[in-house]
Amino acid sequence: MGMAKEKGYELYPITFHYGQKHNREVEQAKKVAEYYDAPDHRIVNISFLNQIGGSALTDDSIDVPSDMDEDEIPVTYVPARNMIFLSLASAYAEVIGAEAIYIGVSAVDYSGYPDCRPEFIQSMNETVNLATKAGATGSEMKIETPLIDMTKADTVKEGLRLNVPYELTTSCYNGEEEACGECDSCRLRLKGFEEARAVDPIPYKA
Repeated sequence: MGMAKEKGYELYPITFHYGQKHNREVEQAKKVAEYYDAPDHRIVNISFLNQIGGSALTDDSIDVPSDMDEDEIPVTYVPARNMIFLSLASAYAEVIGAEAIYIGVSAVDYSGYPDCRPEFIQSMNETVNLATKAGATGSEMKIETPLIDMTKADTVKEGLRLNVPYELTTSCYNGEEEACGECDSCRLRLKGFEEARAVDPIPYKA
């Protein structure tokens, strides 16, 4: 949100409860929205994704791994998640007259998810403007991905420059009060802070 705010946009964050095993990321998103004085923070319940399963983040029968094969799409990938998120976000953006939809995907230091690739974002940009009244009448919306070519270290540095409240954020797939420090998301986050020569302010298990 810090990057969108710097561009002069009024912030209308949307957070999805998509059936993930924990509620921590939703609760922390509320705090971040409050930090930025967002006039309206929508929390949308699409918890049906846990009925579909197929991911360690939504399926109780699949454990979150502490080590992953970098040559394979990991079990923490949630089928079609970003496609669903962006479809719903585009509907909300059209209703409020938004010019841009920001999403924090990265194609550099990431877990290998197919819906974080530039090709996917380009395709969704085209689809959103073909499928909406806004696009059909010349009021095109753009999906903005300012982090897509940035390493985690670069992302951390940019966040520090913008005074992003990292202490209010969460990344851990396990969703406990203290981050596990072992899941893929924790390891990527810690790597980013280490390479940025900064201290991650959230608590981790010893």
